[in-house]
Amino acid sequence: MKIVLDAMGGDYAPDSIVKGALRALDELEDIEIILVGNENRIRGLFDNLPDRITIYHASQVVNMEDSPTASVRSKKDSSINVAVNLVKNKQADALITAGHTGAAVCSTTLNLGLLPGIDRPGIATVLPTLKGYSLLIDAGANIDPRPSHLLQYAIMGEVYSKYVLKKQQVKVGLLNIGEEESKGTDFLKSSHKLLSSSNLDFVGNLEGADVFSGICDVIICDGFVGNITLKVLEGFANSIAILIKKYLNKNLVSKLGGLLARNAFKNLYKEINPAEYGGALLLGVKGICIISHGSSKTKAIKNAIRVASESIKHDINKHILEELKLES
Repeated sequence: MKIVLDAMGGDYAPDSIVKGALRALDELEDIEIILVGNENRIRGLFDNLPDRITIYHASQVVNMEDSPTASVRSKKDSSINVAVNLVKNKQADALITAGHTGAAVCSTTLNLGLLPGIDRPGIATVLPTLKGYSLLIDAGANIDPRPSHLLQYAIMGEVYSKYVLKKQQVKVGLLNIGEEESKGTDFLKSSHKLLSSSNLDFVGNLEGADVFSGICDVIICDGFVGNITLKVLEGFANSIAILIKKYLNKNLVSKLGGLLARNAFKNLYKEINPAEYGGALLLGVKGICIISHGSSKTKAIKNAIRVASESIKHDINKHILEELKLES
């Protein structure tokens, strides 16, 4: 399988993108990597270009301050556009970018198109919980959705949970300010009603305090709320790591205790570290697109490539289409 990387996307591009690709090649035998971006800069990072890596030149880069729609149209030869078109033309099976999220969503939607029955794509991200993992969707693709979009997110999230996360029975919850049906905005009340009438195992509203409890396998929300939730988790993980180090170094007793419990602390940080999950899958487009955090380094890119390979193997879009037919 061939996976294309936007080598110019992200705070540490192209260095971390290239290092992540090399790490992935060491761990995954059945993949080939295509790096898209400034060929001279990318090639300069290799002593010898590995057999399983190809470089495609792109003369432009979408910057974080660029307008998503305008940049996709005005920067035709940007690294994200070239990467998307490689998937469109069947020269790659999936793409990964740590660059401009809006541009990635816009480019994939315009160039690849949406699956039949899907009106808006949604970013699905895996969250650690007390009972394993849950999937949150949408994490930022659509900040002003309709209730029907949330139903589509729920269907796509259920499919991902079944085929990738291996959940036997998928419970779906709607993120809201209270458990009662009467809580929330008119939009949330309408969404609740629509989800309740679906064939999904909808358990009702879920409060923010229960996001990491594992009560639900799929957590549905609009992209505005979802993106804030995701950023809170990322900030929490970094803060916990800093606080643990601070208190463990407070005195000799704390240092000794920390030494004895260091494996437990390492496992805890690994559990909540966003880099372990690599990136979020953009569900609903005709192709596989993984969106990684802008600050992604080597480990995160390597894991994003793993997520892409798993999505290819499980043929997620085929199962989404089957589920949409059942729902209709």
